[in-house]
Parts: sequence; C-alpha cells; structure tokens
Amino acid sequence: MPPERVASVEISLREAQVLVINLHRRFAGVSATMLQLVPHQQSLRPLAVLDRGGLGLPGTLRWSELVRHGWRLPAGQRWRIWHARRAGDLLLGLFLRHVLRQPWRFVYTSPSPRRHGRVWRAIVSRSDAIVAVTENAAGFLDRHEAVIPHGIDVEAFRPPADKRAAWRESGLCGEFGIGVFGRVRPSKGTHLFVEALCELLPRHPSFTAIICGACLPADADYLRSLQERVARAGLEERIVFLGDQPVPEIKRWYQRIALCVAPSLSEGYGLTPLEAMASAAACVSSTAGAYATMIQPGINGELAETGNAVALSEAMERVMRDPQRMLRMGLAGRDLSVQRFSIHAEARAYDAIYQRLLAH
Repeated sequence: MPPERVASVEISLREAQVLVINLHRRFAGVSATMLQLVPHQQSLRPLAVLDRGGLGLPGTLRWSELVRHGWRLPAGQRWRIWHARRAGDLLLGLFLRHVLRQPWRFVYTSPSPRRHGRVWRAIVSRSDAIVAVTENAAGFLDRHEAVIPHGIDVEAFRPPADKRAAWRESGLCGEFGIGVFGRVRPSKGTHLFVEALCELLPRHPSFTAIICGACLPADADYLRSLQERVARAGLEERIVFLGDQPVPEIKRWYQRIALCVAPSLSEGYGLTPLEAMASAAACVSSTAGAYATMIQPGINGELAETGNAVALSEAMERVMRDPQRMLRMGLAGRDLSVQRFSIHAEARAYDAIYQRLLAH
C-alpha cells in the first residue's frame, strides 16, 4: 500500500477547525507524538497548533492570534476543537471558554497508567471527549469515549537495505548494534541496561551498544555512575554514550541497530519500541506503559519483568544468542508496525471524534 501524502500547511486560527496544544517547553513523549501525528491530521482537516516547545510544526500560531481571533469561527461552524494532552493545557482552554466565552469544545488524551487526584480528575472531566491510549490507561479514568493507541510513521522510520552494512557505517566495532533511546535517568532503567551489557557483552563479541539520549543536569551524577561502571568493566569501546542527537540522526541509529532495549520502570505509553520495530530492529522491553501490547515474545522480541535486572539480561540473551533469528524478529516487527500501529489509522480515529463534536 503506497504511503499517504502528508501536506505541509500554513493556516490561520480563523480557518482552523481544531487547535492542538503543547505548552510544555521540553521535548517529551507528548512532543514526539504531536511531531509525528499533526501533519497527518492536517491532511484530513484544517488544524492548527499552539506550541511553546519549539516543534516547528506547520500551522503553529502565536498566543496573540488566539486572543484576537478566538471568537471567530470558520464558516458554518458553531465550535472549534481544543485538543489537550496535559491538564494544564486543558485548563487554559477552559479559561478561554468559560471566562472569555470563546466557542471551544474539548478533547483530552490520557496515556497515564495510574489514578490521578481529585483536582486532575475535576479538570479532565470537563472535556467533551476523553481518549485513552491503552485499555490499561482507560481503566484509571472515570469515563472515556475511545481507546486510540499511538501510531508510528512507518515511512519516516523504515529499515535499511542491510542491517550489517548500516552498522558498519556507524564506525563502531562489532557486527551488530544494540540500542537504548530516550532520556538518561533512573526511571528509564538505563542502569539495568548497562548492568545487563556488562554481563552479556564479554560472551557476545559481535555486539556493541549505544545509549542515545540527553541527560539533564539533575541526573549528571547518575550518568557519571553509569560511565564509571562501564569503565570498570573495560567496555568503553563497546558501550558508547552518544548523548542527545538530532531527530534525523536518531532515525539513522534506529536503522543501524539490530536490537532495541526499552527497560523503563515507568511509561505513559512509550514510542521507542514502535520506532525500532518500524526500523526492523528486534525489541526487548519491560512491561511498562504499553510495551506489552507491542512485543510478541519469540516473534518480534522478548518481554522482561519491569525493574528485574536478571530477567532483562536473560531476555536480551535469548535474542542475542542467535543473530539470524534476531534479524528475522526485526523483520517481523516491521510487518507488525505496518499492520497494527499505523499513524494514518490514529489520525483517522481522532478525526472521527472531531467530526462528531463539531456536528453538535
């Protein structure tokens, strides 16, 4: 099936039927979701973005436009949709509607696999439609209208022609790459990954690992402890800390690695395995977030009990000990990402909710 064309649009608030909100300055999971999903949504209907995170999406508006034109709707519309993914973002929309009397209807997406407090629930309950990204997250909500899993752009994340050749181009040693992606901090379980590697790499000389992600100053001591652990094991050339990388380079590293590990202790959803699967990498993950819905043990990877270092090491070794099977797992993951986790299906599911709310 050919990829759907994604239009690059510039749009004013007066034309927009939907406004997607990101008031968080740091790049996080919500940012990654918006960066991939919004262009596909814009191919379906006029949709603009209110963004303080510097995502650079087409259709990004200034706050002054919202203040000046928030009352002026597209022809034939009674409402405009305010789509938020954080309670604070939703709270601003509620202020605009109930204090400034702007004509908004609200969609809220919740990835959270936990029960929030009364204040959060009181804010979110004012939404006209609440969407959970997993059945697990839906179980912690007072109500929800739909479960819409995150999708992946399988054209932006795609396999290389040859995994071995892609790894050789990295300039790192070994024949196969193992990668962990995301912020370097305790909740991401990076220490579990490093401990597993210190045990496994001496037994598997054809593998080298990379750790790709930023480390905030608050976690500098944590990073230093990981680097010291690697040095004590004498594995500095085989466990490489890449630091923060631009998005195009992250995509290349996904193509280079043959095995992706996602050892997080806590996740709202977690896109890393999907990005790796779309790039034809086998995956080993904890059961945090929605990981267990993505990994079919023995088919496209393995699962390990969250926070269990021994289980993680054993799961990684089950994949590493047969490289040819590992490569087949990567191809199976690619097929699964295309069949079940398409970003086009996610965009269409949200558009159906928008259409229903705009029609009433």
